[in-house]
Amino acid sequence: MNRLDLTGLATRPAQVWGGVRLVPLVREAPVEGLRLHREVYEGLGAGLVELGPRNHYVSYIPHGLVADWSSGGESGVPGSGGQSAAYGTQLGDGGRDAPRTLRLPRPAHHRMAKRRPGDRLRFLPLHLALEGYLALHFGGPSTAWAEWSRRALRDGLSPRAEDAYLGWSVRGLGDALRIFEIHPDQCGVMVYVSDALAAAFVVPHPEDYRLLHASLVEDLYGELVHQYALYGAPVAEFGAHLGDGAHIVTLADLRAAARGQERAWEEAHGALFARELLDSSYGFDRVYRMGSFTLWRFLPPFVRDGSGQHIGETITDHKGRVAYLKTFRLSDAQIRRGYLLHVLAGADWELSRAAGVLGSSREELVRRIRAAGFSELLKGNV
Repeated sequence: MNRLDLTGLATRPAQVWGGVRLVPLVREAPVEGLRLHREVYEGLGAGLVELGPRNHYVSYIPHGLVADWSSGGESGVPGSGGQSAAYGTQLGDGGRDAPRTLRLPRPAHHRMAKRRPGDRLRFLPLHLALEGYLALHFGGPSTAWAEWSRRALRDGLSPRAEDAYLGWSVRGLGDALRIFEIHPDQCGVMVYVSDALAAAFVVPHPEDYRLLHASLVEDLYGELVHQYALYGAPVAEFGAHLGDGAHIVTLADLRAAARGQERAWEEAHGALFARELLDSSYGFDRVYRMGSFTLWRFLPPFVRDGSGQHIGETITDHKGRVAYLKTFRLSDAQIRRGYLLHVLAGADWELSRAAGVLGSSREELVRRIRAAGFSELLKGNV
């Protein structure tokens, strides 16, 4: 498994608000045996995750997701795929003020993904992927080469920090999510800002998506996405072109022409808009096995080809098809840092060998290390 398999998902024509383009993703049938719900944490949003005895992850964590694969439905047989109430749902008269999520006091989280009673797993969306990126070659130099500082050999890349922007600060995103319709079978969305893919979000069931749709403004977005939203121009809206209409005589002709336009949009989206996400080869790290489903986080190849690259997490079924997906677009600087760390680790952290791989001088490599924010790893006289 090295690519994202979105089999079973189809796109619908884009909805545009200024520079934000939302592309709905629909399923012909929900993924059987898996549901998601949200845990909302009280407080100002700052969260602490204990990763180990001496390692902690600190970030804005407004909510967690709980994956439920118990699948006890109307038939009462686990795995039957019948309908069931998601864990934390409160059944009532359906009024506008009815609570839709389980609210919890803000805890100090223990691990990014943690088993809950029953067939349930709590994980922290996006933070699972971001922690994987921050931990990239976290141990630092594996050999005590003369160039590396004592701190680098003792602590490695600790601590590491990256910048991100809250969805509320991405201009136009909140309005777009509030205004546009949700399709009856919608299970996901691809968010574009100035026609650059900002994020992909997929869930197993349309009811899950309806409850989680607004949570996209609480997600984290990269620096490039924020800049595109702030300075980018409005993008072109989707328009259906049926020619001169001479061949359209009946409603059946009109329906066929409209479906032809939908197919044309879907092909264009897969070949142009989403190509950087779907055609990339990722490195997957298995986080947890949940019955016939598996939770993964993934990293891109960090190839310097100028295209957008994404980190994320996904839940796949036994055939490798995506049931859940959430991605984060890396900035150019984050891609450069990831690429540089890969080269250094591949050269066993020997500067001369790494410089040869990069086709540069040792002095140029030292300059790049300092520019990437890793200057504390080097001795002062290097």
